[in-house]
Formats: sequence, structure tokens, C-alpha cells
Amino acid sequence: HLCDVEASHLSQSPRRPDHPSSPLYNPTHITQMPQISPRRLYRTLHRSMAAMGALSIISTISRIPGFPRTQWRIQGSAAGIPGFARRVQTSGLRGLGSGVSGMEIDKEYPGTAVQRMKACRDRAKSLTKEDLSKDWEEVRRKILWAGGLRDLPKAIPGQGYTGHSFNDYNHCDLCTMLGEVAQNENKGEVKGIAIGNQLGPGIKIASIEELGPGGSWSTCMMGCNQDPPRDVAHIQFKSRIAFKLVWCPPDVNAFVLIDDEGKYLTHGIPTGTLPPVFERNYNFKMVEGSKYAKEATRIGKEMNQSPPRYPTG
Repeated sequence: HLCDVEASHLSQSPRRPDHPSSPLYNPTHITQMPQISPRRLYRTLHRSMAAMGALSIISTISRIPGFPRTQWRIQGSAAGIPGFARRVQTSGLRGLGSGVSGMEIDKEYPGTAVQRMKACRDRAKSLTKEDLSKDWEEVRRKILWAGGLRDLPKAIPGQGYTGHSFNDYNHCDLCTMLGEVAQNENKGEVKGIAIGNQLGPGIKIASIEELGPGGSWSTCMMGCNQDPPRDVAHIQFKSRIAFKLVWCPPDVNAFVLIDDEGKYLTHGIPTGTLPPVFERNYNFKMVEGSKYAKEATRIGKEMNQSPPRYPTG
């Protein structure tokens, strides 16, 4: 109705060059415009506005650093505009490839980079007891290699620094996560972990790409003694771990690498300057009573032939 009123008003305006009262009026030069019903005009305008709005939203979202790679489907009236792109691709965390066609997905923990996790476990199992019974710094570099991480002890914390990895009681989980979840932050679900702990940039820098899509990181194991685990890997990244390092009581001079189910991968008795004894002792206390303590307890008993006891100091 408004369109009819507007059209009637314009047709009577003396300023229009096609109006008989205009000095520029020339009936031979008038081009007949196709008749468009108000309803059709409304639909066309509605579709155009919807399309512009959708493109504006997508353009804004795609500029967010690290926004997950995904596909946006434009549906409804906007999709009916001839020539309008029905699918828009936005780029995600470049360098941590994911979304590969045919990629294996873990239904229980969909953030797991399954291919990468398996490759890391294969590397860990390839390390013998002799490989892991040398100077601690050399051994630690081999563990980083197994986990698909670069040895970056001089990098800035938060920008790829891995000098802390497997070097204290807590950062002993090797988590392999997909690129879509690498930017996830702790929102309070993991107790004892800082809220808003942005790890994405460091994961991207430190991860070795040759092991498959996704990234690796030495995440905090705090909360892993619960069933199911409530640690950073399983809660923040919704991912399984490739392996976990646990020091073996009672002397905590040996360590074992175990998988997400607590199964044995390999172990070693490193020499040289180890992490402080209280760190190694507390590392075992973090898993005590859970499936992750069984192999460490077994190896400790075999080495000492005595019930587990905790060292002091």
C-alpha cells in the first residue's frame, strides 16, 4: 500500500522529467519501466537486506583471530537471490590443520586430534628404556619429540615456551587437540587452573606439523584422578591425551609414560639434574588412586621390592 502511495505521489511531481508539465518532457524518449507489484518489490528488498546483513555478519566473524574454520550456509530468503553465494568459507587457526575429509573423530572427546594422538603414542613406544635412561634434559627433549612439540626453552611463555613441559609436577599431559578447540579457554570448569588461560598461540608455534592435523601441548594434569578426568585436556579441549608422564614411587627416580586409559607405553630412569624431588613426589600424588597410578606403582615396586613410600625433601 505504501508503495502505491509513493508511486502515485511521484507520478504527480512536476520535477520529474517525464511529467508533461516538465520543460524536459519528451514522450519519444520515455523508457517504459517494467511493472513490479508492491509485493514483489517488498520481497526483493527483503532478500537484498537479508543478504547484506548475512555478509556483514560473516565478514565480521571471519576477522576474529583464531576463529574456528567452519562453513556458513545462507538459507531462507537470502539464498533465493540469483547469484548469491550459498556457502561462505571462513578461515580458522591457520597452521593447525583440521576439518580434513574422512578424518577420524572421537565421539566421546570430539576435540581429539586422533591421527596425531596415535602418531605420538607410536613415537613414545619407539623410545626404549635405554633411550630414556640418559641425562634428563636429553630425555626430556625425546619426550617432547614423541609428543610432537618443539624444544623451545628460550621462547616467551605463552608464545611457544616449552621449558616447563614435563619439568614440574603438573605439566605432564601430552594433549593432542584439533585446531578448532586450540583456542578454548578455561571458564572455571577446571579447578585450580587460571580462568581465560589462552594457549592457542603457543600451541601453534610449538607444534610439529608432520604428525598430523591439530596441535600438541603439555597440559596441566590437575584433576586427572577423577573419573572421568576433569583436567585441562578432557574438559577445556574436550580431548584425550596421547600420553602422561608419571614418576614412580617410592623413590620417584624412574618415570613411566602411559596412554589415556592408563596403559603402559614405555619408561626410563634418567640421570643428571631431575625436577625437584617434591615436584616428582607430588606428580604421583596427583594421580594416586586413579587408573593413571597403576603402572607407576607397579614399576616402583619392581625396582624397590617394597611397598610404596614417599620420599621427603
